[in-house]
Amino acid sequence: MILLNNRTRRRRLGVATAAAGLLASLFAAGPAAAVPDPGDGPTKQKSVSESTRAEVREAIGEGEIPAQDQIVHSANIEHLVNIPKDKLPGTNSDLAFQGSYAFAGNYDGFRIFDISDPKAPKTVAQVLCPGSQNDISVSGNLLFLSTDSSRSDNSCSSTTQPATEKSSWEGMKVFDISDKANPKYVAAVETACGSHTHTLVPERKNVYVYVSSYSPNAAFPDCRPPHDGISVIKVPRSAPEKAAVVSFPVLFPGEGPDGGGNPGAPTNPGVSKTTGCHDITVLPSKDLAAGACMGDGILLSIKDPENPKVIDRVQDNVNFAFWHSATFNQKANKVVFTDELGGGGAATCNAQIGPNRGADGIYDITGSGDERKLVFRSYFKIPRHQADTENCVAHNGSLIPVKGKDLMVQAWYQGGISVWDFTDSSAPKEIAYFERGPLTTDRIVVAGSWSAYYYNGYIYSNDIAKGFDVLKLTDRRTDPAQRVRLHELNVQTQPDYFD
Repeated sequence: MILLNNRTRRRRLGVATAAAGLLASLFAAGPAAAVPDPGDGPTKQKSVSESTRAEVREAIGEGEIPAQDQIVHSANIEHLVNIPKDKLPGTNSDLAFQGSYAFAGNYDGFRIFDISDPKAPKTVAQVLCPGSQNDISVSGNLLFLSTDSSRSDNSCSSTTQPATEKSSWEGMKVFDISDKANPKYVAAVETACGSHTHTLVPERKNVYVYVSSYSPNAAFPDCRPPHDGISVIKVPRSAPEKAAVVSFPVLFPGEGPDGGGNPGAPTNPGVSKTTGCHDITVLPSKDLAAGACMGDGILLSIKDPENPKVIDRVQDNVNFAFWHSATFNQKANKVVFTDELGGGGAATCNAQIGPNRGADGIYDITGSGDERKLVFRSYFKIPRHQADTENCVAHNGSLIPVKGKDLMVQAWYQGGISVWDFTDSSAPKEIAYFERGPLTTDRIVVAGSWSAYYYNGYIYSNDIAKGFDVLKLTDRRTDPAQRVRLHELNVQTQPDYFD
């Protein structure tokens, strides 16, 4: 591992005319994130021109970017360990935490780590249960897994099957993890258009699950337009086998065939049409939620968890292509939304794209009660240009709990991991980073950090290709967070860190 001078990373990558062809094809397709995140199958590769390959080789030779697979980082981050993939070769996805365990999603199933010693995580279990994306969360003795690919049935031995067939299944799976070494599959709930991601609203007796999905099609019997809301599942803790959909709140009412969300192209070129939500983050202590819904960002009241209600809605038809995820600050007076420009499979961290697209959008929350509004303040994007063979865009992150500060760690695929400060909504700044050099120098292969989260003093990252990483952040600005200890963390169910 080496430290790299940041200054040379801001200059020239991505400005070659050869890169323009790639970008033209990216934007010509309109909302390039029609299927954001890698698909249910082998990691896709994209060819690049010879001039782009030459530019990448030149940049490496001149030290402007790290060499292939080389690790670089700021002085205040230490890379403790990497645990490669093992029995689950698919795409690594999201993370959840409970006690001394980390739960790592993978398109082939999920893996449970004992992280009681963060420098030496141990595999406790690996569960084969294929189905994109296998977005994962935990609550008490229950583990929840999203399936967003059409399967032959709801079993863990299912195979792919066209969504045009009525018998196909996709939705939520529930496991009993009271014995971490032997998870037991206990329930399945089919949901409209599957479950791309999900969010827990836990209560003492029940767990409500907000299921985000999108991209309906008239040819899909179980996913027809309009698909303008979310599925809400109620899971009784004492009888999870009775889990069932209890409501489908419409978040984008409208008279058209697709509801009332962002119409996308041609009205708003390069912007995704809203046909559902990609991700929802809840802040139960404040009865609030923020939804990242393709072409729209929304603020919701969840006082009635079975019937969340939209209290404000915003669009950015200039710089946001696909509203991907959301993070509240601790005081619940800000939301960070991410734009997954290019669906996570494109090189967008370069001079050609610039600092305002494929970035975070920081919004202040003004007003009170149901009159609260989202007010845009600024964008944040990592300052280090990446190679045009590196998929890079804003992705999943979490707060770093320090009183009086708004700090966040975030994954950027092959852009690595960034720690940044948005205490001043109008002037966010990076304070630490970790990344690897390009996985390849002759084509784009989807790789890099899918999720990077702070949990009980350490940063944990699930790298799509490389496996499970643990990092230690040592900085006077973030060190107070080491005193905060949680028993459980699902990042999309944000805790009150200081309660």
